[in-house]
Amino acid sequence: MKKRLESKVALITGSSSGIGEATALLFAKEGAFVVVSDIDDGQGAKVAKACGPQSLYLHLDVREEREWAETIQAILEQFHKIDIVVNNAGITGFQEGFGPQDPEHATLKSWRDVHAVNSEGVFLGCKYAIQAMKENKSGSIINISSRSGLVGIPGAAAYASSKASVRNHSKTVALYCCQQRYNIRCNSIHPAAILTPMWEPMLGSGPEREVALAAIMHDIPMRKMGTPADVAYAALFLASDESAYITGIELTIDGGILAGAGAPPSKK
Repeated sequence: MKKRLESKVALITGSSSGIGEATALLFAKEGAFVVVSDIDDGQGAKVAKACGPQSLYLHLDVREEREWAETIQAILEQFHKIDIVVNNAGITGFQEGFGPQDPEHATLKSWRDVHAVNSEGVFLGCKYAIQAMKENKSGSIINISSRSGLVGIPGAAAYASSKASVRNHSKTVALYCCQQRYNIRCNSIHPAAILTPMWEPMLGSGPEREVALAAIMHDIPMRKMGTPADVAYAALFLASDESAYITGIELTIDGGILAGAGAPPSKK
């Protein structure tokens, strides 16, 4: 049976852990040549090795345009094409110790630092993906946004704003590529309550971690947190030819959180 990404070349940013790692492993399993990229070179190289011989690791700081140009050039020199770009790299500001992230106390520097990765990094990723893909008249750009890009988050102002930017820019890219007849699709994925390392600073440790997890799961209609693999399979669909007529959508993966009220009626 033919694999779903047979012979396709995929670049995944921020793929040394979490959603990016799960996506890299799944894409490799489905036949893609996977380029793992991150700023954590040690862990990134491990993920590339785990993906198998059809994978390599390239250092990429998504904030730096020069590094984007060099990375895309290196991929084209080796594989002669790029079929898929997953703009996954992102930060919250919490793990990085940027201080308060609410709209009253967040610093301008922390605001800019979060947007530099989450918003500007995706802008650059889309820009260089389009330039690399348009010659082949084919490609899929997948931008990892967040549920936070659809609703306000009082304690994470910069994160929510930057992810909203990803949502809107994905639609702009989709329409532009249609307008130019490039046959490049662009879609955004909006995960919520996916248990990744990004959550660790907010969950704590020991008994308080279990209390925090229970509180989170109580507000999820499916009563459980998602896994990185849940998001990876959505990315796989959007990367494959199965979604050839899909562009400009926002795919929410949240266990039902945005389907209705936050407090569903209790069973009697």
